[in-house]
Amino acid sequence: MNDLYLRKLILSFLEEDLGFVGDLTSSLLPDREAEAELIAGEDFLLCGIPVFERVFTVLDGNVSFDWYRGEGTFVKKGDVIGKVSGSVKTLLTCERTALNLLQKLSGIATQTRRYVEVLEGSEVKLLDTRKTTPGLRLLEKYATRVGGALNHRLGLYDAVMVKDNHIKAFGGVQEAVRKVVRSIPITTKVEVEVENEEQLTELLEVIDLVDIVMLDNWKLEEVEEAVKRLKGTKPSVKVELSGGITLEKLRLIRELPVDYVSTSKIITGAKWVDISMEVR
Repeated sequence: MNDLYLRKLILSFLEEDLGFVGDLTSSLLPDREAEAELIAGEDFLLCGIPVFERVFTVLDGNVSFDWYRGEGTFVKKGDVIGKVSGSVKTLLTCERTALNLLQKLSGIATQTRRYVEVLEGSEVKLLDTRKTTPGLRLLEKYATRVGGALNHRLGLYDAVMVKDNHIKAFGGVQEAVRKVVRSIPITTKVEVEVENEEQLTELLEVIDLVDIVMLDNWKLEEVEEAVKRLKGTKPSVKVELSGGITLEKLRLIRELPVDYVSTSKIITGAKWVDISMEVR
């Protein structure tokens, strides 16, 4: 993760909380050193240690950390995850912002791991989506990686995704693919979303220009035949399945001949985990 980008994010988070005045409460404390323990209030997959630390060090370079659990490891309710040491003013000023991020990212990583575990032993890989919290995409997608998923595109700028509304706006699948491919760098991957057999048939005419095909909201019993048609025409094309993905549905998808399955639920369906910070 680019540290300059991360620093900019953290500064914006702290500015939101501190305003132009600062911490009206903690600023009145005497200058003295303190320690605070991080305690797990439930079982979860720990994620966000580098981000948690950066919240404090952006404000005060003298804060130190001692972690008893590592990034991407499971913790149990009641576990002491780690310890933060430094100025008591800094610890209390940064506490909420740092904990918010650690709780949120650990929740996403934990939710992601549930989905990944269902696919273990199969050839299907789990992908995240662009359904992220504005301003937090990089961090949320980092959390899905810690949970075991792969990142789909980070934004509109790093890959082509021709979706249903693009197809309508361009006037058809072939028109959309041809016009886009003529205008992008040759290193850019091209993915096309198809919703039915008619669009799939049309896409096969330009499949040589496409890297990934997303079968969106297809009935599972129709997927295998669609994959046969796609890979029969272009063996190297990757096939992604998306739409209404649940843990129950995933148990069936793992047996299908697709390369990827994507879902927003690993981010939008995740809940914050319970972590407290207790000054000693």
